[in-house]
Amino acid sequence: MLALSPPLFPSFGWPLELDPINQDHQINDCFYGDHQCTETTSESFLHFPVPSELPQQLDQLDRSTPSTTAISSDLNMVKKLNHNASERDRRKKINHLYSSLRALLPATDHTKKLSIPATVSRVLKYIPDLQQQVEGLVRKKEELLSKMSKQKGNLVHHDDDQENQVKTAAARSSLSSVSASQLNDREVAIQISTYKVNNNPISEILNTLEEDGFSMLNASSFESFEGRVFHSEKLMSLFEKRE
Repeated sequence: MLALSPPLFPSFGWPLELDPINQDHQINDCFYGDHQCTETTSESFLHFPVPSELPQQLDQLDRSTPSTTAISSDLNMVKKLNHNASERDRRKKINHLYSSLRALLPATDHTKKLSIPATVSRVLKYIPDLQQQVEGLVRKKEELLSKMSKQKGNLVHHDDDQENQVKTAAARSSLSSVSASQLNDREVAIQISTYKVNNNPISEILNTLEEDGFSMLNASSFESFEGRVFHSEKLMSLFEKRE
């Protein structure tokens, strides 16, 4: 024998079959113009009894299956939260950039809190002024370096000239020579070789000799190459030699 399987759709307590006798009786009454039968049949058909388990089953079905409206609402909420977080990060970065820009201004502008438009306007005005100041400082630096270089060059050149003059004078003075020879008891011949740059006039030499008791008889001088001058004097002693 085959086991009876449960019906595919639950009956929810509804009568699937009617009593044949009652069914025929109701149909005959309707065909014979029983108006009461028609109303009764209509009311009995439209107002069938609802099983008591149906509301509970529908409630469980609603709870177990999320609605499309709820899912859409959750997605919109997630998008809104992500948008708000991105907007906060963007504003935070912008505020940080404006703070860095405000920090570049002079200290006098930090005493009062500037708005963002005022900060941008002040920076746009301050940058050209700062560039002009930098260019002016660069020019002053170049001028000072040029002056220092010239002064240093002049100082070195002057020191070199002085050193060369000292060396030249020392060399020439070391090359000057004086020789004297006695001609007789009262006459002496003197030869002097020196450089013109030494600036030793022969008159001073003669004055010194006269003070020592000599009188010049004759003198001659001539200049040779490289500024060398030769003097020759013949002197006579004013004092007689005593034996």
